[in-house]
Amino acid sequence: MKGNLENYKAFYYVAVYGSFTQAAGAMCLSQPAVSQSVKLLEQELQVSLFVRTSKGVRLTVEGEMIFVQIKAAFEHIEKGEQQLRQMLGLDLGEIRIGASDMTLQFYLLPFLEKFHEQYPDIKVIVTNAPTPETMENLERGSIDFGVISTPFSAAPHMLSKKVRRIQDIFVAGEKFKHLSGKRISYQALEQLPLICLEQNTSTRKYIDSFLSEKGVALSPEFELATSDIIVQFVRRNMGIGSVVEDFAMEYINSQEIFVLSFQEKIPNRFISIVRNDKYPLSVAAKSLWNMLCEEKTNIL
Repeated sequence: MKGNLENYKAFYYVAVYGSFTQAAGAMCLSQPAVSQSVKLLEQELQVSLFVRTSKGVRLTVEGEMIFVQIKAAFEHIEKGEQQLRQMLGLDLGEIRIGASDMTLQFYLLPFLEKFHEQYPDIKVIVTNAPTPETMENLERGSIDFGVISTPFSAAPHMLSKKVRRIQDIFVAGEKFKHLSGKRISYQALEQLPLICLEQNTSTRKYIDSFLSEKGVALSPEFELATSDIIVQFVRRNMGIGSVVEDFAMEYINSQEIFVLSFQEKIPNRFISIVRNDKYPLSVAAKSLWNMLCEEKTNIL
């Protein structure tokens, strides 16, 4: 490209204002400096760009041709700068989040509501997927951060923070009322009809791992995609359901279903927020991430 970009900028402003003096004012430069930039550009292009008139200057034929192209370029730059200012002011932007049904419903949703109230023009895309898939999306950089449940394995470049405690339970309906109030062993589950999540979920992996340490191997009669559906199966007495407590609380409180008691409680798990430190967060994503991090939690 012939011609310095700053010289083209001087040419653009002189053409817009039809005056070296007004162009200098708009650029916060001296009039001689603007004149020198235009003169240098004319020398580099080997053509006259302006004709002086009694009212200022006007473009030559060659200047008109160059200005049409330069005008489009500078308008694109100005539009880009305007959009950048909007992004910095959170008036424009996009956030990509990975979350499971549980983490979205019982943790993330209130924050998204609050964030949307403050920044209604920020687009939020939530990819609904189990923890392993969310971790893969983080590794690829296809989402800004994930809201997932433990346990999960993460490389050193993954930054995470625990934000909420969760409790795994087994629940049953009226058909199994004879188990209510009794402390049973986990081995007894092997003799009961069980309803669990699919094996590609962190919840199922955690329960299988915990029970394996007790010498118990589950063989569910039903493996379902969501905990909400498991609870509905339990309400219809189709088996003992393994769910996170939050999903069942409505029906536990109404006494439609009850929680089985065991000789040892299943240890707590946690909802965590996770991001890939290899990829910088956008201004919008960083704002929501900070909102989640700054929320006071009581998880210990």
